[in-house]
Amino acid sequence: MSRRVFLALAAMGAAGCSTGGMGLPPLRLATGLSGGPYEILGDRFAAELRRDGFTVEVFKTAASVQNLTMLAEGRADVGFSLADSADDAVRVRHQPVAALARMYMNYVHLVVRTDSDISAAKHLTRRKVSIGAEGSGTAVTAVRVLDAAGVRDHVVFRLGLDASIRALDEGGIDAFFWSGGVPTPALASLSGIRVVPLEPLVPVLRRTYGPVYEHAAIPAGVYGSVRPVPTVGTPSYLVCRQALSDDVAYTVTETLFSARDRLQAPSAPGGRLDKRYAIGTGVVPLHPGAARYYKSVYG
Repeated sequence: MSRRVFLALAAMGAAGCSTGGMGLPPLRLATGLSGGPYEILGDRFAAELRRDGFTVEVFKTAASVQNLTMLAEGRADVGFSLADSADDAVRVRHQPVAALARMYMNYVHLVVRTDSDISAAKHLTRRKVSIGAEGSGTAVTAVRVLDAAGVRDHVVFRLGLDASIRALDEGGIDAFFWSGGVPTPALASLSGIRVVPLEPLVPVLRRTYGPVYEHAAIPAGVYGSVRPVPTVGTPSYLVCRQALSDDVAYTVTETLFSARDRLQAPSAPGGRLDKRYAIGTGVVPLHPGAARYYKSVYG
């Protein structure tokens, strides 16, 4: 039996909690949209947790905002969220959520057709724009980017990634936002698209919302661009409900890092789940169980 399974078993036995699998408590994992990075990463993570004895129920969701709400309401135990959505949940809405790890950088994509005359976010005034699915972190970020760029009188659509791609191809929208790793497979397989630079908006966003936004660049060659595309970056967190047992939070965090090579998080800063990168979760407090794990590996 592994040390992490032993710790959790001991904790559950002491607490007299009902358990599943090898004696570990059932876990409810909130992931993301079908085909998106959170769903893919979540399915891999669930398999690793099951390998360590957890019984895991996976919820496919609209991602960040919905995941945070499910955690706050006790309908999920662990989930994924963009940093800006998690920051808002803690600082503004005072939801009882905590962080287990900062995982990797997400890149904000503003996607248009290659023949579009849109070359900056400000050109979205009076255009038809998909900001992402209702309840997604992409939608939170997109609204803030549009506001920072001074965009007005635009027509908003709330479409997920697949629906946004179809709508752009059919001419139903002029542009769409997506926040994800690079490359995002659904976009990398397309021709006839272009990503609009957003990096000049980073200082504006940071003045208003703080360091949850960072300077980032989509590398040259991705999505057919011959040069890097400077954009807005915001990390992804693994989050949990605040009331999660310390020993379970420790065990989940340990599993995350012991399985990091098999999880194949997006190729981005922190993509290999560096432990020192992982603890930088801003105003979202590290769960005490996760903090104990990091202390154990730092010595």
